[in-house]
Amino acid sequence: MSHKNFKSIEKTVFGRGSFSQLHEILAEKRHLNNGNMVFIVDAFFKDKPLAQQLPVQATDLVYFIDVDPHEPTTEQIDQLRDEILSTSGLPAGLIGIGGGSIMDIAKATALMLTNEGSSVQYQGLNLIKKPGVYHVGIPTISGTGAECSMTAVLTGPEKKLGLKCEWTIFDQVILDSELTASVPVDKWFYTGMDTFIHCIESRDGILNNAYSMAYGEQSLKLCREIYLGEQAGQSPENDDKLMVASLMGGLSLTYSEVGVCHALSYGLSKIFGEKHCYANCLAFQHLSDFYPDGVEEFKRMLAKHNIILPTGLSKNWSDEEITAMAHVAYNLHHMWNHAIGTNWKEKIDIRFIESLFRRM
Repeated sequence: MSHKNFKSIEKTVFGRGSFSQLHEILAEKRHLNNGNMVFIVDAFFKDKPLAQQLPVQATDLVYFIDVDPHEPTTEQIDQLRDEILSTSGLPAGLIGIGGGSIMDIAKATALMLTNEGSSVQYQGLNLIKKPGVYHVGIPTISGTGAECSMTAVLTGPEKKLGLKCEWTIFDQVILDSELTASVPVDKWFYTGMDTFIHCIESRDGILNNAYSMAYGEQSLKLCREIYLGEQAGQSPENDDKLMVASLMGGLSLTYSEVGVCHALSYGLSKIFGEKHCYANCLAFQHLSDFYPDGVEEFKRMLAKHNIILPTGLSKNWSDEEITAMAHVAYNLHHMWNHAIGTNWKEKIDIRFIESLFRRM
């Protein structure tokens, strides 16, 4: 039996106002390659104060990327990589500032700057040939766990699958919950539920263990305080808690795995372009036969924050679309193995997965 031997984030700064340390953190790395930094920032911040606070030097590159229409794609990463290299050559480092999609774009681009060809050929486990450039993650929304994940999830022509290896991990993260203050209530809820679902799925499967449970249980405790406690709701204190819960939830699944909900979510994202966290919520509400305690708690959180998720969506989906989503979900073998067991193929087939999508 071989055990996971995963690389963690090399350096972490946590605390309100810690974003102001970015200048001195980057200064130590400007001797690398051409000395330039590339900032990849959520377009939401383009005309906001945060954009003025970036420690940008004359030859640095800044890209404001709108992630609302789609999740990151292999084509997008390839184009961004080519543009950076043709504009200024190999940079000293790359900084991602935004939510989970920006985190994944930053991680994937950092890797592709040093690896030839299309990112399509690297979708999978340990396919990357060389370490990427130095890269920093600064989340402005909490929940996805992308700040600590060894995966940069991309939608490609054939599949939605991550570039997954130890070089994907950020070299540095800055966890400043002041940056999450502008998150709308619905997005705050959906991304927080991504953390909650990470922990439920990590716990309720065959790969859970003392390491994953320790992080997962503490993350769940924080989620319950944030979404169900006496002081539930958005507040500076809860923003701090959710930022930590996100990190811990990500570490929990790193040493365990996610399950049925995430497999279905990938299908929704690949075929319909649904944002990952929202897709998780759409699916999770219908999975009480897999996660009874988790779904019951999730529904109480929905009610507490007056979040109403649509149902009856499948009435508007064609049989072909449902089958296509089922194939995407089925091919995530590692998730089904964790959730159902090593004999999962005896219990789960395309028709059964189609029936799960028809619940929605």
